[in-house]
Amino acid sequence: MESKNNENGACSELLFDEALLRNIQWETKVSYKNKISPQNPGVGLVLRPLALSDYDRGFMNLLSQLTRVGDVSKEKFEERFLKMKSCPNTYFVLVIEDTNRGKIIGTATLIVEQKFIRDAACRGRVEDVVVSEDFRGKELGKLLVDTTMLLAKEIDCYKISLESKEETVAFYKTFGFISDEQFFMVQRFHD
Repeated sequence: MESKNNENGACSELLFDEALLRNIQWETKVSYKNKISPQNPGVGLVLRPLALSDYDRGFMNLLSQLTRVGDVSKEKFEERFLKMKSCPNTYFVLVIEDTNRGKIIGTATLIVEQKFIRDAACRGRVEDVVVSEDFRGKELGKLLVDTTMLLAKEIDCYKISLESKEETVAFYKTFGFISDEQFFMVQRFHD
């Protein structure tokens, strides 16, 4: 079981093995002004898997800067975390932690879908990309998206996709994403 010691010395369970991030071959299509990377996201910052203890580091508050989160108690968060962890090689929630403040300031999720097509291949989906308002403009969103793409490649996804608002299409195109001829449709059952 992957774990990480938190600031109090207590052990906190990680969603996936941190070695996956350490072993990524950093070959990127985009350039970075500050020479950041998954191993070096910036001074006082650490890019790592989501930890069970990240509820207390403001993970849910960060997500509320992206979309409606609802009332997610610590117990509900822990239950969902453990359900996600029980599906190995499926959920890869990345976080950037500001270790000086003990706060999660960025996140992105790679979800791996197991397929029967293409010789039983895997497809990746990027979801829930957000950087705290206080840390925007430091290329951390770029780093998170780039890392999810490299991770998808590392675990042998045959493709990776995402949904984008019109105002973020240009951002995602810098990574090589293209608008596809297929129509994405949605039906919501709840707000």
